[in-house]
Amino acid sequence: MSTHDLPEATEHRLEELEHGLFTSDLSVNEFLLVKEAGFHPVGLVMGSSIYHTGIQTRKWGQSQELTKLTEAMYNARELAMTRMEEEAAQLGADGVVGVRLDVNYYEWGKDAAEFIAVGTAVKAEDGVSRRNQLGKPFTSDLSGQDFWTLSQTGFAPQGLVMGTCVYHIAHRGIGQTLASTGQNVELPNFTQALYEARELAMTRMQDESTRLGATGIVGVRLEEKSHQWGSHIIEFLALGTAVAATGAPVTLAKPTTIISLDH
Repeated sequence: MSTHDLPEATEHRLEELEHGLFTSDLSVNEFLLVKEAGFHPVGLVMGSSIYHTGIQTRKWGQSQELTKLTEAMYNARELAMTRMEEEAAQLGADGVVGVRLDVNYYEWGKDAAEFIAVGTAVKAEDGVSRRNQLGKPFTSDLSGQDFWTLSQTGFAPQGLVMGTCVYHIAHRGIGQTLASTGQNVELPNFTQALYEARELAMTRMQDESTRLGATGIVGVRLEEKSHQWGSHIIEFLALGTAVAATGAPVTLAKPTTIISLDH
């Protein structure tokens, strides 16, 4: 399946959305704040990719990046994101807010995983394009509240940027284990491995932001998951929303009062 070959059911769903109906996974409060930021939702959009990850050998006692797995995890997410952006573009959207990236594993595919990107496509109500500097719909994982706040500070989202690194953490030898038994002591091999892996993920995220012409990244988070590889192989994922100054005056207006019924 290519990024330009959406399923027939998707085409039918998008046609209905183009005729005025909208769907959204925003909460009611988020929906209101997105409207106050000058946008209206046009539809829930998504992209999916089921990806087979290859096998890469590693040395038991050596810490190293598993580049083949890193490439697989990155490419699979990119495919899902691109297909989500393609749906948004077909709806004439300026961007996608509240993006979620999930990874699912199924019993019928031990070495395969489904990568899903889901978000709400939005369009500027004043008719002025808010697409990013590459001419594509912007993407953001900010909540509706954070999206509104960002719009009041003279910044606009450019894209959801990410960096990933799959890293093998070396096992400790018997001598190393015995030497630290009963002592409070740093484990430098573990420290260095985890430090380097996070740095690689963070640097790659920043490189993506630079390519978008962004001036900063907000809402950055670092995720660590072993997936199905075992305890000594970890994926470090850095995610955030790249932003750029719009030149608009900072208003810092108060949002509409929202009454919460939560207890």
